[in-house]
Amino acid sequence: MRMNEGVEWGLHCCVALGWIGQNEVISTTKLAAKFGLPAAYLNKSLQALARAGILVSSAGPKGGFRLARSPEKITLLQVVDAIEGPDAAFRCTEIRRNGEGASPARECRKPCAITAAMRRAEAAWRRELSSQTVASVMHDAPPAAAERAIQWFENIRSASAA
Repeated sequence: MRMNEGVEWGLHCCVALGWIGQNEVISTTKLAAKFGLPAAYLNKSLQALARAGILVSSAGPKGGFRLARSPEKITLLQVVDAIEGPDAAFRCTEIRRNGEGASPARECRKPCAITAAMRRAEAAWRRELSSQTVASVMHDAPPAAAERAIQWFENIRSASAA
C-alpha cells in the first residue's frame, strides 16, 4: 500500500504545531517554508485535517492553522483517514467468479481467503495507527527536533513583531 505524501506532510505539521503550542496559529505559507513544500498542495492536506476536526483554520492576515485538540487526542489513523479517506486499502473485485476457471456460486458465499487475509492485515495496521498519537510521535522524536521547531516559531514571532 502506498499513501499520499500529504499524510507525511500532515503528520509533520501536526507534530510541529504540537511542539509550538496548541493555541498558536501558523500560516500554510510558513509551514510550507519550514518543510520546503509547495504551499498550495500542503494547504489541501491541512484543509482536509481541518474538515476532520484535527486542525482549526482561521482566515485573515494573521490566519492559518492550529491543533483543534491536544496531541494526545489525535491518532495517526485519524490523520491518515482525514487525508486518504476511510476506504479500505484492498478492494476485492471477485475475480474468482470470472474467466475459464471461475469458482461456482456455492464457493463464493463467503469472502475468499485472499480478501479475508487482506482484511486481517489492514485491521492490524489500523489498530496500530489508532494506538499511536501525535503526542507519542512527539515523545519519540529526537529532542533537537522539538528544539528546532520551537526556535523556528520564535524566529517567526520575532519577525512578525518587528
